[in-house]
Amino acid sequence: MKNNFWKNKKVFLTGHTGFKGSWLTLILNSLGAKVYGYALNPISQPNFFDGSRLKKFLKKDFRENILNLKKLKNTINKVKPDIVFHLAAQSSVLVSYRDPVGTIKTNTIGTINLLEAARPNKSIKCMIIVTTDKVYQNLEKKIKFKENSPLGGQDIYSASKASCEILTESYLKSFYLLKGVKCNIATARSGNCIGGGDWTKDRIVKDCAEAFLENKNLFIRIPNASRPWQHVMEPLFGYLKLAEKLYFNKKYVGSWNFGPNIKNNMKVIDVAKFGKKILNSNSKIKFTKQKYYESKHLSLDSSKAAKYLKWKTQLKPKEAIKFAFDWYKFYYKNKSKIIDFTFNQINNYKKKYFD
Repeated sequence: MKNNFWKNKKVFLTGHTGFKGSWLTLILNSLGAKVYGYALNPISQPNFFDGSRLKKFLKKDFRENILNLKKLKNTINKVKPDIVFHLAAQSSVLVSYRDPVGTIKTNTIGTINLLEAARPNKSIKCMIIVTTDKVYQNLEKKIKFKENSPLGGQDIYSASKASCEILTESYLKSFYLLKGVKCNIATARSGNCIGGGDWTKDRIVKDCAEAFLENKNLFIRIPNASRPWQHVMEPLFGYLKLAEKLYFNKKYVGSWNFGPNIKNNMKVIDVAKFGKKILNSNSKIKFTKQKYYESKHLSLDSSKAAKYLKWKTQLKPKEAIKFAFDWYKFYYKNKSKIIDFTFNQINNYKKKYFD
């Protein structure tokens, strides 16, 4: 990453009150960027954004709905950002079963509204639309998905995000790749991010921490499901590196995978057992019936990012998991100083990343 690239850059970040958005807010702040957040209020209690008082790390905190195109367009015109990160989304597979219409509206119409609102703005040099590793047609064949693999989605969440990819590409070809347009756009696909501050319902690390720290039983649905676990900072630094390249060069337009090596895959039950050991808990791990379809095997081929961005995950799976559990362990002991602990994790990761 380039020294001082982010200093004083105006960054418009949708979804800044969410898990990944909160971490990206802090990372951008540590790099000297001026961050303008645009999102609804946090959906969970507790939540990382309010609990750590992250508003003070923003230049401006807009609490608005991306489904309101007029307000979104007016805000972007007012801010005149250099770079846009789109993270606002309904991000849970299980919630998408309970609220399919809301999920589709937020994830597809919300993305289209951003692309439409940003279109007339001349200040924006690049935009990254964050989707998910679940955009691919997953036939459970234990293959690694490349950026040109067929898109699909058996569950509503995955289908809505695959739709985002298709719609973004259509907007690119229809409007953003025209002569004279200076805004370069890429989509970023990553998933199974873990880390402190994720209070979203049905997240394995959060569920483990809550159960193990209070010595309660942990119930898990699909113990043998294999996932490419990575700490949230890993793909976020990938997005930042992509934005730096995209800012100057159209050849980085397109879709990008940000996932760990398949060797980083661990079964859900193994994550739970490792967390129990880290937190020194006497809790019991029990299994509960799986109600809805969730993919059992998922892995990305990130060779494109490795080749052209020189990006790869820096933390081994158990290192990433320990980073996450250490955060929750500290939080439950000393909430008032959790922001200092978070910045320490960011700075320690930076050293590993830049060295």
